[in-house]
Amino acid sequence: MSHSKLAVAILGGGMAGSLLARQLVRQLPGHRIGVFEKKREHSYTVGESMVEIASNYFVRRLGLSSYLYERHYPKNGLRFFFDSGDKTTPLQEMSEIGSASLPFHPAFQIDRSRLESDLNQMNVRDGVRVRMGVRVDRLELGRDGAPHRFRVLDGSKSEEFESRWVIDATGRNRMIARLENLQVPETQLENAATWGWFEGVTDIDSLGPESFRERVRHTPRRLSTLHFLYRGYWIWFIPLQGGTTSIGVVGEKSRLARKFGSGEELLAFLRQHAAVGSLLESAKPIATRNFAHLAYGTRRFFSPDRWGLVGESGAFPDPYYSPGADFIALANDLVGDLIARDLRGEEPAAVRDRTELYDQFMHFRVEAAMRLYRDLYPVIGSYELCKLRWDLDIGCYYNLWVSQFTRDEHLDARELKRQLVQRDYILAALSNFTALFQKLDAHLSAKGAYYRKNRGEYSDGQDCLGFARRVGCPRSPTDVIETTQEIFNAVRNRALDLLEDAPTPVEREAKPLVWFTSPRELDA
Repeated sequence: MSHSKLAVAILGGGMAGSLLARQLVRQLPGHRIGVFEKKREHSYTVGESMVEIASNYFVRRLGLSSYLYERHYPKNGLRFFFDSGDKTTPLQEMSEIGSASLPFHPAFQIDRSRLESDLNQMNVRDGVRVRMGVRVDRLELGRDGAPHRFRVLDGSKSEEFESRWVIDATGRNRMIARLENLQVPETQLENAATWGWFEGVTDIDSLGPESFRERVRHTPRRLSTLHFLYRGYWIWFIPLQGGTTSIGVVGEKSRLARKFGSGEELLAFLRQHAAVGSLLESAKPIATRNFAHLAYGTRRFFSPDRWGLVGESGAFPDPYYSPGADFIALANDLVGDLIARDLRGEEPAAVRDRTELYDQFMHFRVEAAMRLYRDLYPVIGSYELCKLRWDLDIGCYYNLWVSQFTRDEHLDARELKRQLVQRDYILAALSNFTALFQKLDAHLSAKGAYYRKNRGEYSDGQDCLGFARRVGCPRSPTDVIETTQEIFNAVRNRALDLLEDAPTPVEREAKPLVWFTSPRELDA
């Protein structure tokens, strides 16, 4: 039987697959690229909040800057609100972390249905073979240089395909992961989510007294991804063009044991929170979804046999910091580079070596993200604890990951090898800080002080970002290391203040970075 031949077959035409197709058709004109999507048309999809790495990828790699401003909302960062234990604090009295100006690194709130539909049209126009409403069947992965083969079913019709590369972008269906037994369950991070899309949500910028708006210099809070934080769970609000708002609740399974079977049930739960309820007085549900378990991993992202997993077909940690599009950008860039090297004729042994390097780096990045969330959900409901955690996380995000991506250092083999040498030390430092935050939680909770700063406090969230203007500019490894050391020491010293142990001047002396990266109690 004859097979239609492709250079690259992308299984799944959602955001990850469609973005990769656009990247490849821009980088590799003249090569046959196919996208195969089971849905006949795109609809509401979760994952609308974009942060800096993804935005850089969209703008710089894909040339979508004007498109994003014309068809989606610019984003005013992540914004956090803190409530009392009984959930009755009025919105304008809540403590808040969030910017008082639009960020200098652009980000966006994405209407996924619109984006995916628009990308399909762009890709078809540029020569990508896009097939909607089809099912991929009988996938046979080639070994040792052999091509991949699969069948595509469209109603009663079928067609056989052969491709040099095959990319799984099927999301949580995880076609290749299931076929190759790659799935790794996440048992430490027990998170779940229910969400929906609503119309008639009140504009947060219309509420509260003038002083509430003056506090952020009238910057639009509505354009932020709003987080309302509680011990063990949080609630998001994301505005979409056209008047729809994405709203969801995410947290530990033990605190979100029940699923909300309808939009009305979800609304009833949300309205139990006074400030959240003030935004929902006229809200009406459009659709509701849920995941009983969010986090999972994979044994491999990229294979020397010329296949790869992108988006949620590989791994997913947690949506708290909106990392989903970042991981799409990273995986797409890495596998796109492998495909380009192969199709341009690079030596097979060199491509194989780079494949293994990129696979190791993706595992490192996902594991680092997992450690931001494991055992830390209990601390997010306290302004003091969450602010400390935010300073650590956002500082490391800009310093270690955004800076690297904007300079294409994630495609530099020498840089990746240097980072992988440090992998265990970085992960150990994250674990040490997790233990410190847990100790702080226990200390404040025992004193009845967990919520003591949840009313009337405000921070623009940029305390640890004094170096941010250097992000995207040439930086030496020494600069990155010294900045990491400064972030770690600043967070530790403020943690010592919260523990109220009257640390001595010697205990407060700045510690070298290596001090944080071996197993220890950071308050010692």
